[in-house]
Amino acid sequence: MIPLAEININKFKHGLYVVSTPIGNLGDITLRAIEILKRSDYILCEDTRVSKKLFDRYDIKSKLISNHKFNEKKNVIKIIEILKSEKIVSIISDAGTPAISDPGSIIVNECVKNNIEIYPIPGASAVSAAVSMSGFLTRYYFYGFFPEKKKEIKKDLEDLMNLNSSIVFFVSPKKINKMIEYLKIFFSGRKILICREMSKFFEEYIRTDVDSLELYKKTPKGELTVVLSEKKDDKNVSNNLSESDRKNIKKMIKTLSIKDITDLISQNKNISKKEIYSYCLELKNEK
Repeated sequence: MIPLAEININKFKHGLYVVSTPIGNLGDITLRAIEILKRSDYILCEDTRVSKKLFDRYDIKSKLISNHKFNEKKNVIKIIEILKSEKIVSIISDAGTPAISDPGSIIVNECVKNNIEIYPIPGASAVSAAVSMSGFLTRYYFYGFFPEKKKEIKKDLEDLMNLNSSIVFFVSPKKINKMIEYLKIFFSGRKILICREMSKFFEEYIRTDVDSLELYKKTPKGELTVVLSEKKDDKNVSNNLSESDRKNIKKMIKTLSIKDITDLISQNKNISKKEIYSYCLELKNEK
């Protein structure tokens, strides 16, 4: 246990405080987070309208500065000047921890360059919450949100599919069906947990196998945290395409998508989807 005197000494030093806020239920904020937010001279907020709900709940009246992905670069000089004047500045995101798939890394790095003290105020985490209830291997790789370009997504997934650990993704509701298609290709044989609206009244958890995962009929509400289980070692699956398989794929590549070919071949034969997908890519690149 940390002595109370030591906590009091560290409590109100000037510098940047990276404060975790609830991922849904406002009751999940820590007492220390409330205290530092109240004592802050300024609070950097991803969306002041969202943060206002939290501030009204806990009577936090510090000055606010809007700080989101579209203006955080412009804010840097102003914020560094404030911090150099020995003020207490906190940064929060709409939910969870700043700089973890949210704005914050730019100002953190600038503070490092300027020798400005940075203090983490830990709290609720969608990543650790999802992994803790997954039942999967506790050694995990956190990926975050997918990039926009298909080429970048496929390249990243080709690297991730060989990791023998749990993998955590953040997925926006509008992109979940597209991501499910990718997951079926790259992570066949794994188990999956999809968490939606964690800690809220309508929280939802889907546990199934990647291969059995169905597309959403309606766009779900709220961002999703997706956890994939560790890689399954299936000795019955072959990694070798026969010559006849290759000939068939060459014919199909002219009319079918890589996904359709992968699904079709893997259903009829014990060949890994990775092998089929890789060969299809080779053929596409030859054109």
